[in-house]
Amino acid sequence: MPVSTSPPVREYTHPMETRVETRPEQRADQRPEQHIATRVSLTALLGTPVTDAQGHMRGKLKDIAVSTGPDGGKVAGLVLKTRTGLAIVPSQDVMETPAGTLELRSSDAITPLHDPGNYLYLQQDLIDRQIIDIHGRKVVRVNDVDLEWLGRGSVHLLRVAEVEVGLRGAFRRLFKGLLPRPQLEKLSRRFHPRAIPWQFVDVIEPDPARRVKLRIEHERLAEMHPSELAEILEDLAPAEREAVFISLDEEVAAEALEEVEPKLQKALLEKLDEERIADIVEEMDPGAAADLLAELPEAQSDAILEEMEPEERHEVEELLEFDENSAAGCMTTDFVFVGIDATVAQAVQALRTFDGDPETVTEVFMLDDKRILRGAVSLSRIVVSLPETRLSVLTEPRVLSCPADMNQNELAEIFDKYNLHALAVVDAQNHMVGLVQAEQVISFLREKL
Repeated sequence: MPVSTSPPVREYTHPMETRVETRPEQRADQRPEQHIATRVSLTALLGTPVTDAQGHMRGKLKDIAVSTGPDGGKVAGLVLKTRTGLAIVPSQDVMETPAGTLELRSSDAITPLHDPGNYLYLQQDLIDRQIIDIHGRKVVRVNDVDLEWLGRGSVHLLRVAEVEVGLRGAFRRLFKGLLPRPQLEKLSRRFHPRAIPWQFVDVIEPDPARRVKLRIEHERLAEMHPSELAEILEDLAPAEREAVFISLDEEVAAEALEEVEPKLQKALLEKLDEERIADIVEEMDPGAAADLLAELPEAQSDAILEEMEPEERHEVEELLEFDENSAAGCMTTDFVFVGIDATVAQAVQALRTFDGDPETVTEVFMLDDKRILRGAVSLSRIVVSLPETRLSVLTEPRVLSCPADMNQNELAEIFDKYNLHALAVVDAQNHMVGLVQAEQVISFLREKL
């Protein structure tokens, strides 16, 4: 974790909020500059009267508008419900008073809210909505939002600090209006906080037009492991799931698609056209792509194949011809191979130009001119060998393989017996046609449980 370099922090409880006072380092001849952060919940703020400097009522707080994109999390303005409709005030033109109300610095700061689509609204768009906790890698529902008034001299700025996903936020909302605000805040603190810092919040907007307008992207999801991303997709409601999936680029979408169940695969592809699906399928492992297309209606599967590039289409079409319960039915055609006279340097070059997933490679195979399997060399041996060493010197004396029509039960027994990471698949003429990886065997065994 990153080490904090923030100044010392002293916390104490206010009857209505939490105040955090920070004192930055200063020279002996300097007077310390005081920064005070006053923590307050969205629930507590909503409905708060807003007055001008003369004490005249100008409206009540309806919502809080937050910027997205590069300024994500910055409070752009406070939405007021006035006699003439909704209006917005820049956050820097509003300050809190000791009485717990909000006061305008200038009456001219209020402007009608003509285009609500420019902002993310905490009450409208977050409360009771699903979000993604990037740090915790899970889907959660928002119960409240904690904000901070940052005070420095006469300037007060409001910013989003955390979203509350536990009982504390739910308690505040349930009993708001039934208990005085100070008592409500005091009682809510009896619940252990379950909050997510704003920088780890990934907001989901189902409406495509508004998502583009707000510049909401899910770039941080691409940094997750595909299995974690698949779990998040499984936990989301259908509309939110669709919004997240269609925003992913083809490579990330393909990796996530390989990890989810066939039923969910169909649901994720349901709203996409054949061209977009083809782009994603081309990025998938050929074996996984064939499994996916085999689950789709024949007409849709054929339409997707038509949109694919010729090379990828040919690989997938070949796999679709095999029995799904055979070794060939669960193999991939992505594997690294070289000629029988190749050296370690040539094997390394083949690894560098490999188009498949490099993390799945455990060995390099040696094929003759007729693609007959002649040997295999593990990556560990290649790494410790000199570049000019011929692979034929390093290959195992006996190369294991299995016929394409071997059933998956027998295949699992071979993997168990020899403790394999991968196994070559050959046809009747001993031509290598693919590779079965341990993860495919594990998936098969899990389905049997």
